[in-house]
Amino acid sequence: MKGEIERLANQIISSLGEQSIAEIYRQQVRADRTRRYELPSPARKGQPQVEIMHTLLGIELKIGRRRLTCPDLSTARYLSVFLRLGVAAVALPYDITRLARLADDLESSWFRMTMLADNETQGMDPRLTTRLVRRLIELQREEVAIMGPGPIAPRFNR
Repeated sequence: MKGEIERLANQIISSLGEQSIAEIYRQQVRADRTRRYELPSPARKGQPQVEIMHTLLGIELKIGRRRLTCPDLSTARYLSVFLRLGVAAVALPYDITRLARLADDLESSWFRMTMLADNETQGMDPRLTTRLVRRLIELQREEVAIMGPGPIAPRFNR
């Protein structure tokens, strides 16, 4: 069973190719000037419930019972993907005009990854799908953590 999950997870990640979360992060985020952004750890272990909320004070990300204020919707969407992965710190592009496109790409990759997991385990035990999605999340989290969040502040050429 464990070998089957590992095989399916590797197959899904290879089929995603450059469209996987880790590859988008490597090629489109870490390749440019970024700043480090520390993310709150989820209160419980496992995949946290992340919700984008529109409040009178602006945009907030709700992670379990905690809330994180975001400057705009693009930033909230971008960070929500990494919160769902469970990453502790992430690189945030210094050029905020790129965030909307990156958020689109990352969210599409997330939903494509979970859809492929559902398709691969169709007609099988639902617990297998859950374990496969957990393994995919774990693999993506490890890849993003290896690349790291980058410097605290962006470097400027003088």
